Amino acid sequence: MDINDLRSLLTVLGLLCFLGIAAWAYSSKARKGFDEAAQIPFTEEDLPGESSRQSKKG
Repeated sequence: MDINDLRSLLTVLGLLCFLGIAAWAYSSKARKGFDEAAQIPFTEEDLPGESSRQSKKG
């Protein structure tokens, strides 16, 4: 096994890892978590310490 065989093997392993991550990202199991995470900026709940920062501004 020379260096070119090792490079080829690493390329194939990298491709397999990429395809595995892409399959996971587009799976229906992951969609629920992604949808919840996408709504985080729109929640009405105050973050800890947020009300004290607003009272100092005004």
